[in-house]
Amino acid sequence: MIQFASVTLEDARRILTAGEARATEIGVPCNIAVVDAGAHLVAHIRMDGSQLGSITHAIDKAFTSCAYRRTTEALGRDGQPAGPLYGVAHTHQGRVVIFAGGIPLVHEGQVVGAIGVSGGTIEEDCTVAEAAVAAF
Repeated sequence: MIQFASVTLEDARRILTAGEARATEIGVPCNIAVVDAGAHLVAHIRMDGSQLGSITHAIDKAFTSCAYRRTTEALGRDGQPAGPLYGVAHTHQGRVVIFAGGIPLVHEGQVVGAIGVSGGTIEEDCTVAEAAVAAF
């Protein structure tokens, strides 16, 4: 039987807790989502006071990062006009997000899930995502 590693609910809870702590520390209420190796949602939190529109952004950033096995920031650079992936943002029924805040979760060189953060500036979302990934 073929087996592969994937983020567990326990992993997701730890990741979300770290992200929420960082968001609280910097004073930015965020939406934070974790997907598994198949890019399916494992867990999501919406901090009190966070933007409603950021719910979908966080989930879709995690989906995008996992599906393309790179940060959404890197995909955004490649998805610009004249870039090698120009037009990628219009795929997957509009779920692909090409601005920063999505980071793959890697275990032993394999993408096993991803995190997506939305609610602050691009820099704030990245700060929260990086803190969350560090807990993985």
